[in-house]
Amino acid sequence: MATLLTLLTLTSCTVGPGHTIHARQITATQPTPSAQPTPSASPSPTTKPVPGSLDWYVSQVPTFPEAPPPQPVPLPATGAAQFWHRLPTDQRVAFITIDDGGLARPPEVADFIWRAHIPVTMFLNSPAAEEHTDYFRQIQVAGGVVENHTINHTSLAGRSYDRQKQEICGAADKLETLFGKRATLFRPPFGEYDSTTLKAAHDCGAKAVFHWTETVHEGKVRYQTPEKVVQPGDVLLMHFRPALMDDLLAALKAIHRAGLTPALLEDYVR
Repeated sequence: MATLLTLLTLTSCTVGPGHTIHARQITATQPTPSAQPTPSASPSPTTKPVPGSLDWYVSQVPTFPEAPPPQPVPLPATGAAQFWHRLPTDQRVAFITIDDGGLARPPEVADFIWRAHIPVTMFLNSPAAEEHTDYFRQIQVAGGVVENHTINHTSLAGRSYDRQKQEICGAADKLETLFGKRATLFRPPFGEYDSTTLKAAHDCGAKAVFHWTETVHEGKVRYQTPEKVVQPGDVLLMHFRPALMDDLLAALKAIHRAGLTPALLEDYVR
């Protein structure tokens, strides 16, 4: 993790919305990109990585085909943010999202995301982001993008416009100060929202509001649709919890079984 911390002092922490990364198997011969964190040495071919180690997690990542050039989804010109459970695309991609940030922050997540090239969107509560800024900046440098999940993680549905706007804009303002980029996506706590939420999110700078189609917890994928398989455009939800490494790996394997490739949500909503 020290390599990522060193990088933070050498380069900007902002990862632009056009930055595209693709999950793929990492090999020992892959060159280290300029001005990027230097990964720890991969285990030699004769040495099996210890289960549960960072090298082991990296070795378990499936090999994916390259993600297709993203085709952004058109957004309606209205005074409200678009709401989606699943991104309406027929491209063979799915999206990994991680919520909250206050409960647990496994220390090797940033290195895992960088070494395995996992595209992730982080929907953060602003107090957790402020208290643990360095941790989330490490993930941002590794390719993650920070988005909005309110200040207090309170249910918004049924609240007044002013109350909802305070929660959404207040978090957006703080996250922009911390990470140098205005959030353009929003996830309401508990997935609870109403038409006022979509209006307030739009007025705070969000283009789209996202629910999810699968959840991942303690290494198990739970499907919210009868197909029981990840579909193109699906959004997988997990949280910053102790088993996040297992959750990321389970999500990658489920996406691979479906014949899809992980992609960055922000590349499709511009």
